[in-house]
Amino acid sequence: MIAKTGDGMDRFEATYDIESPKGIGHAAEVLAGEQSTGTFVRLALETDALRDRSGARIEEVTVLGSSNAPSLPTRSTGPAYERGRIRISWPEENIGPSLTNLLATVAGNLFELAEISALRLTDLTLPASFAQNNPGPAFGIDGTRRLSGVSGPLIGTIIKPSVGLSAVETAALVGTLAGAGIDFIKDDELQANGRYCPLADRVTAVMRVLNDHADRTGKKVMYAFNITDEVDEMARHAEMVERAGGTCVMVSMIPVGLSGLRALRDRSGLPIHGHRAGWGMFSRSPHVGIAFPVWQKLWRLAGADHLHVNGLANKFTEPDAVVAEAARSVQAPVSAGGPHHAAVPVYSSGQTVWQMAASRRVLGNDDFIFCAGGGIMSHPGGPGAGVVALRQSAEAARDGIAIEEAARTRPELAAACATFKQPEIAL
Repeated sequence: MIAKTGDGMDRFEATYDIESPKGIGHAAEVLAGEQSTGTFVRLALETDALRDRSGARIEEVTVLGSSNAPSLPTRSTGPAYERGRIRISWPEENIGPSLTNLLATVAGNLFELAEISALRLTDLTLPASFAQNNPGPAFGIDGTRRLSGVSGPLIGTIIKPSVGLSAVETAALVGTLAGAGIDFIKDDELQANGRYCPLADRVTAVMRVLNDHADRTGKKVMYAFNITDEVDEMARHAEMVERAGGTCVMVSMIPVGLSGLRALRDRSGLPIHGHRAGWGMFSRSPHVGIAFPVWQKLWRLAGADHLHVNGLANKFTEPDAVVAEAARSVQAPVSAGGPHHAAVPVYSSGQTVWQMAASRRVLGNDDFIFCAGGGIMSHPGGPGAGVVALRQSAEAARDGIAIEEAARTRPELAAACATFKQPEIAL
């Protein structure tokens, strides 16, 4: 935990990679003033006592190099553009336990300052008191296991085509997947509450299939219905899913925002599957944005139980090391000395039997959801064989058996290995 100030106040701290035409030391001073007590001129009421009590404090300035041109467009210029790392801290009493005001403080107007030609928020350290005053996941891995009845990694998939299927067609596909032994199914984030497949119709049709399957087999497949919407609508949608016997809801966390996510957590009795649709605008550039280890803390504190972390050897731009860091961060404590608030990492994006062992090795445990679309649907033996093959790969990973060795006595796994190209995993 961050040390308390002399008067006993807790502080939160943000770390930034930064570039400035005016030198990063000067840029740090401008940032600290802009995001606490100051502005572009000295204020008459900005006394030394007020700054000592409420001002941001520069904890570290480390110069790492320079360049001859700015990484991002900027109105300010200089002979060189110094690069480095800075750490800034603020007293918690400035914002109280508010997630939204925390975000406004550590990721507000600072990205627009003329003295800064690149800025990326890479880490956020919170006092235990802040974590204690935010709810965190209501279910996490233990609640997810209780509702799904699964002890190993949850083998999951996504409804495809993403949009265009009717409620009846969706339910028919769900029946096939449930019969195949799937643990978890989710709506695509693009499947909302449109006219062609209204949420109410989809919930009714899908849960009829899943409830019947549970009555026959004793296993309730977890289905994450996308209820992304306005706050009151999400609450009503979640209640509808719960009444129908559903065990999970999904929201796109960036569109609904921290307040929307927190409101749903307070009003819902189901696990919240957090999809990070829109993530690339925060993460793709090394010169501006917010790193996933920062965002996931905010989403967990607001109440997300499951968090998408991409997948190893994925179809997007993130390298494997970034995916691994994201997955580990979701299971790490949200603060030192406070509640753990652990969530469940969700691997997805181009996943097959080949990525299972490395995905497990990244975490050192089975507390994750492994979502495969084509990796299940495109198995030559059909979706049922696709689910079996993924479960066989998970068992082999757990037992420390190489997938090629395991495939010798497991025909479904052997067929999957022959069908799907082995990817290069750079870890």
